Amino acid sequence: MTIKDSLSKELPVEEYVIDQEPYYIPVGNEVEIFMAAYKNLLPVNLKGPTGCGKTRFMEYMAYKLKRPLITVACHEDLTATDLVGRFLIKGDSVEWNDGPLTKAVKSGAICYLDEVVEARKDTIVVIHPLTDNRRIIPIDKLGVIIKASPEFMLAISYNPGYQSAVKDLKQSTRQRFVSIEFDYPPADLERQIVIHESGVDERTAGFLVEIGHRIRNFKHHGLEEGVSTRLMIYAGKLIHEGIDPREACRTAMARPITDNADLQKSIDEIISAIME
Repeated sequence: MTIKDSLSKELPVEEYVIDQEPYYIPVGNEVEIFMAAYKNLLPVNLKGPTGCGKTRFMEYMAYKLKRPLITVACHEDLTATDLVGRFLIKGDSVEWNDGPLTKAVKSGAICYLDEVVEARKDTIVVIHPLTDNRRIIPIDKLGVIIKASPEFMLAISYNPGYQSAVKDLKQSTRQRFVSIEFDYPPADLERQIVIHESGVDERTAGFLVEIGHRIRNFKHHGLEEGVSTRLMIYAGKLIHEGIDPREACRTAMARPITDNADLQKSIDEIISAIME
């Protein structure tokens, strides 16, 4: 649920509850760490490359904990007002409308700020009182301070590989969170994920994972980021729908990650060699 969605369509918090268990394969002890953090009212920071399963992990944990999950896709125009709430004109009256963060605080939901460094610096400050022993959110426009429900949890995510000195988390924010490192899963687990999510057979999934792993070797040699597990799944879905495997890989795994003609040619050669 994005900020725009939350403002245009007010849903009761119950509708954010995940009813069916999301498919997630633990890679390490991330589930146990998250559970311990939740039990001790600790905020969590998920760090890892794009498409490695951070959002799916959050959905899985919300299901395990039986808590509603409110997700905010952060962007450079995100303001504190977007998170906390604002007054809206409805007919002849002006009514206060809680933002997603305030809704989560009141209802005891998990609030997940995805790619938090994309938000403006002055926006990030609003979460600080929720990440220490106070666990409060001041709403200046109403002149009130709301104490977070005991079930409330704040989680954020970001990709350290994309960050710079201009766009990074300050130490004053970093040191308020327990950090869990994420990376792409090992090849055997990645094959299982591709099979489950795309519907391709084990042999095809093995080819996709091998292509992805070889492309990841180009990182720091022209590529900003390697092929994500998500893109492997996309390629698998295209193949499952009858698209030629080579074309599916080019469309879903080569073209999205680079516009460099030389790199694309090198990746095409990898695809042709493995898919022949």
